[in-house]
Amino acid sequence: MRLVVAATATSGAIYLQRLLDYLDTLPSDIPHEIHLIFSSFAHQVIHEEINELQLPKSTIIRHSNRNMNAPFASGSTRFDAMIIIPCSMGTLGRIVAGTSESLILRSADVFLKERRKLILVVRETPWNLIHAKNVTAAIEAGAIFLPAMPSFYSKPNTIREVADTVVWRVLDQLGLPALDAYRWKETPHALPSR
Repeated sequence: MRLVVAATATSGAIYLQRLLDYLDTLPSDIPHEIHLIFSSFAHQVIHEEINELQLPKSTIIRHSNRNMNAPFASGSTRFDAMIIIPCSMGTLGRIVAGTSESLILRSADVFLKERRKLILVVRETPWNLIHAKNVTAAIEAGAIFLPAMPSFYSKPNTIREVADTVVWRVLDQLGLPALDAYRWKETPHALPSR
């Protein structure tokens, strides 16, 4: 699977870290290629929230958000999905406006126009009417809007376990396995502490 993973400058770096952790543990029979992009202030938020991003052992191809020469900035190159995690409301608004002035925004535009999966993991709250209209416009354009709203029926014990309840949903949307995901009325007990 060829994936683009982007992070913007909004709280929620733990979701990005846990997604990368899960992608790194995919079975070897699921080949994957991960392309990573950060907005200009994403590094600052990551540093403030989790100190340092731990990149997977698997190959990560990093791209500058100012470089429009990345292969996925063109619809002629095939990729399976793009995940913006976390996605700021400002990024959402610029995606909906179709501004395409950075690699993240251009790539999101390409994924929408090519009818490929674009998953937007927005964490900000509360919303104003502009946010709500942008969410509606993104969904109408074909994006999968997946707000970072954790579930608690798995009885999570740590912040990491809370974050995982959101990341499991991202993996579900990608069609990738989340072997330790707690499934309502399918999993007999809460997950053990990790």
